[in-house]
Amino acid sequence: MVQPLLFQYYQLLPEYQADRDPTGWAKNFRKGLGRFKRAVEAKYNEATLERLLHAGHAETRQAAVLALGILGTIKVNANLASRLHDEDPTVCQLATDAMWSIWFRADAADNNAELKRLSGFKDTDATPQEILAGLEALIRKAPRFAEAYNQRAILLFRLGEYSRSVADCEKALRLNPYHFGAASGMGQCFMKQRKFRAALRCYRKANRINRGLEGVKQVIASLERILGEEGKR
Repeated sequence: MVQPLLFQYYQLLPEYQADRDPTGWAKNFRKGLGRFKRAVEAKYNEATLERLLHAGHAETRQAAVLALGILGTIKVNANLASRLHDEDPTVCQLATDAMWSIWFRADAADNNAELKRLSGFKDTDATPQEILAGLEALIRKAPRFAEAYNQRAILLFRLGEYSRSVADCEKALRLNPYHFGAASGMGQCFMKQRKFRAALRCYRKANRINRGLEGVKQVIASLERILGEEGKR
């Protein structure tokens, strides 16, 4: 079977080698990723890449997911979410990463840039309250930007404002029903509030969306034992 050009571009990406300097490999990989992006941009549009998400060949699906993670828009969100349940684990992991990338650039370019700046609050000298004010201003400007609500929810969680964080997670999920991060984050808030039944519902939702989330299955099992709900859904 003749594979599409996309697969050939994907094959040219540097493979990780354990005996090589990680820093040097990462630099080479970034260069390779740049070449991959330029090659894909020259030959493919979003609709064609979407169709290749359902190719019979696993590495072609991997290539399509990676390409959409780099170049795709929020329009492919639902189709990418279907790859979270792919039979190939690499496709699943790439889909998780691709969706996060797309969520951060789901609005106007200036709003995307501002969210990226604000979400790096750990690496800045700004206080949490200054970052919170920035996120609130961004949400007023872009009230349908789901990831802005999710990032504010993360900050509110760190500030111990769990009820407000839950409200933001709920808003993020209404705007983006595939947001497994918001579902899981809401579960964490309910755990802090010792609302275990509500937490279990949230973690189950996150797991239904993305079965590959680290630690979620274990938390669900623990909560089911606490609540006597083993096997209930």
